[in-house]
Amino acid sequence: MTDNILRGIKNRVLQHLARILPGALSLRPILHRARGVHIGANVWIGYDVILETSRPYLITIEDGASIGMRAMIIGHFRELRGVKIEQDAFIGPGAIILPNVVIGRGAVVTAGSVVTHSVAPMTLVQGNPAASVARCGVSLTRKVKSKEFSRRLRPLPGPSSAVAKDSVL
Repeated sequence: MTDNILRGIKNRVLQHLARILPGALSLRPILHRARGVHIGANVWIGYDVILETSRPYLITIEDGASIGMRAMIIGHFRELRGVKIEQDAFIGPGAIILPNVVIGRGAVVTAGSVVTHSVAPMTLVQGNPAASVARCGVSLTRKVKSKEFSRRLRPLPGPSSAVAKDSVL
């Protein structure tokens, strides 16, 4: 029992430090790895991001993914389902990712969106609940300029596709 308490304290201390310390490409990923989050190379984690508080091992973040400030990734409610963020995916500031979700390779979740189901690769989603509004012609990585990304977006048919151009990333 004492081991569980000590593990819990270690997890919470590392999580708190990862939320407030600098080092989006260096220190924050290292601290979350020490908690048990599966994190690939060149992952960018913004300020005040919450990655699954009690069972960090349920979260997988692949190479090149970016998570904007104050995003929240929840790996479980009652069932231990987890979340996977694939390579080069972009999670906007304040987005909430719920359990049992895969964010596909190169997908973009816009700021403040609430993702309740998996997102296809190279797809832009927005809203609450998040809905697919565009196909991405290029991944929104740190190497791609926002103008290039916007120029290569292709709206999907449907009533929500008109908002994709005005979306705030």
